[in-house]
Amino acid sequence: MTIRQAILGGTALFALTLPAGAEMQPSLAFTGVTGLIDMPSGDQQSDGVLSFTKSQFGPVGRTTLSFQITPRLSGSFRYSAVHDWAGVVPSTFATYYDRSFDVRYQIAREGRYMPAVTVGFQDVIGTGQHAGEYIAATKTFGDKIKVTAGLGWGRYGSYGSIGAPFGERPEIDYGTGGKPRLGQWFKGDAAPFAGVEWQMSNKLTFKAEYSSDAYLEEAGRRKTFDRKSPFNFGVEYGNGRGMKFGLYSLYGSEIGLSVQLAIDPHKSPSGGSVGPGPLPVSARPAASGWSSDWVNDRGSLTAMRDGAQTILSHDGIVVESLAVNRTTAQLRIRNTKLDNAPQAIGRSARALAAVLPPSVEVFEIVPVVQGVAISRVVIRRSDLEQLEFAAGQDGLMWQRAQVLSASRRAPDGAVIGQGLYPKFTWKASPYIATSLFDPTNPLQADLGVRVTARYDVAPGLYFSGSVTKKIVGNIDGTGRPSDSVLPHVRSDANQYAANGDPAIERLTAAWYAKPGQNLYSRVTVGYLEPMYGGVSAELLWKQTDKPYALGAEIAYVKQRNFDQLFGFRDYSIVTGHVSGYYAFGSGFHAQVDVGRYLAGDLGATFSLDREFASGVKVGAFATLTDVPFSKFGEGSFDKGIRIELPLAWLSGKPTQKTSKVTLRPLLRGGGARLDVEDRLYNSVRDYHATDLDAAWGRFWR
Repeated sequence: MTIRQAILGGTALFALTLPAGAEMQPSLAFTGVTGLIDMPSGDQQSDGVLSFTKSQFGPVGRTTLSFQITPRLSGSFRYSAVHDWAGVVPSTFATYYDRSFDVRYQIAREGRYMPAVTVGFQDVIGTGQHAGEYIAATKTFGDKIKVTAGLGWGRYGSYGSIGAPFGERPEIDYGTGGKPRLGQWFKGDAAPFAGVEWQMSNKLTFKAEYSSDAYLEEAGRRKTFDRKSPFNFGVEYGNGRGMKFGLYSLYGSEIGLSVQLAIDPHKSPSGGSVGPGPLPVSARPAASGWSSDWVNDRGSLTAMRDGAQTILSHDGIVVESLAVNRTTAQLRIRNTKLDNAPQAIGRSARALAAVLPPSVEVFEIVPVVQGVAISRVVIRRSDLEQLEFAAGQDGLMWQRAQVLSASRRAPDGAVIGQGLYPKFTWKASPYIATSLFDPTNPLQADLGVRVTARYDVAPGLYFSGSVTKKIVGNIDGTGRPSDSVLPHVRSDANQYAANGDPAIERLTAAWYAKPGQNLYSRVTVGYLEPMYGGVSAELLWKQTDKPYALGAEIAYVKQRNFDQLFGFRDYSIVTGHVSGYYAFGSGFHAQVDVGRYLAGDLGATFSLDREFASGVKVGAFATLTDVPFSKFGEGSFDKGIRIELPLAWLSGKPTQKTSKVTLRPLLRGGGARLDVEDRLYNSVRDYHATDLDAAWGRFWR
């Protein structure tokens, strides 16, 4: 028996036979997945955790975004760079850049004697340069030690092979990339790997591992670094708030560094809201103090409206109208500040309790979005009074509240809010524009100023626009030019970014309406987005209490000039889609769009997002059309990951602003869709039953 076999065998036996102790927090490997140093492990991050890892050793650099999709399933997107690629073997690349996706699934959770066991697939739809599969088992002992042992194929089976138990690994022509290589999975040489983590203190962790990755291309064929040893060692320092820094000795020849950031969407980085607290539920005034004359007194109704508006103005809630009779009040509101819909409902109910006569028992709160009444949330005043300090108050109030459809117009006799229409507003704010993954310059960014303005003419009808001016940046349009044989409907994005300074991002007139009880409509005309102008019309059918919806959109658009001012290029098209939406529960939302895309191709986009009560959203999408993979070009089809982080969650201060990013391996012509602001589904659903239920925990806050 060799020393290597003895170490591996002893580690595996140690991992599989001793009882588990208290749980240690899972860490991240150089590849950005849950693991040791350069090897994966069997445990997973906490449900919903979004992590970012930047690592570098010698010529090898990796930037990875990982998401714990469910408690057992996780996915990763990685962008790698290997320098000195052409030093020994001639190549068109001095630095080799590559994009890859990983998927991991935990088939067994850790128990008293059972280790956590995960099966993983690395680089499942990329070029195959980093492809590998593995089975890893991890066991925790006490609150200090964690041991991992595993078996790998592909890259993870390239050093110390014990044979090919499932046959030889076939060579596959990846073509334009972006397609799974099912025939290679778990084929070819298999090799063991192992490692240990020792948590020396709450902030310091020591790691050691035996790696089964020979780096055949990087260290072997191209000699980008000297792999002298399979053993790696490292120490990591964590600040206790999701940030870690690591220093490592790798492969007997290189020093490595890593920075890790883990974000838990269930926990606010700011520690919670720092905005004003809610108004206590007011005790109902004595009935003897009110005469019955107020019902027909316009002055009294106006005073009630003004009183509610004074209270709600601190929360950025605008009173659109107030209608009151002896027993029922209907308050129509526009929420301009709070990022949580139930919180806006709860604070509006408290305002009504403070200003209305004692005989009014039923509160109907109608949220208005883009001038359209979205739903009618019915709350009994006595429930508000009884449950304010009750145990389980959130669930009890949700059981007693009703979410019904809302009529298009306010009730007869309603007192309308003052100064709402017409109204002009504007603001100036900084912006950051990025251009990612171009092989000649993979990270480009501009910083500038964006000025936005809006003129509300009447409910549902407004004009709006935004103009940007670059201050500093390096997006100059000199990146790799598009080689697409399709119309360049998106692939000239770098030209728009480089030439639009200043640029008219959008300049539109929009009309939102409610043509039927469960129908919502939108018509938008003008410069719809930075690359296209024209007209877009949309119709959505969605019932207030159902998790599904259907929509249709059609648009005639013309491509704008690169300078993004008023001119157009010689390309126009009719595009449109029929869309289906479904909320599965547990925060999962699916969407399917079928129709004609900007390049004239026909197909469908499949999207799945996970949304959290905090407002954090993480999702993925893929588009398949009648464009052949070879004609689409590199990547084979459009796909990507999108992330949305609420600024209120990040800062703790009330605001509806969010930070959005979409990561696409490549931006090409196939499967490209028009980017219109404020499409109907996302404008409507926040105040329907499914979404209100998911976020109801902040009703009392």
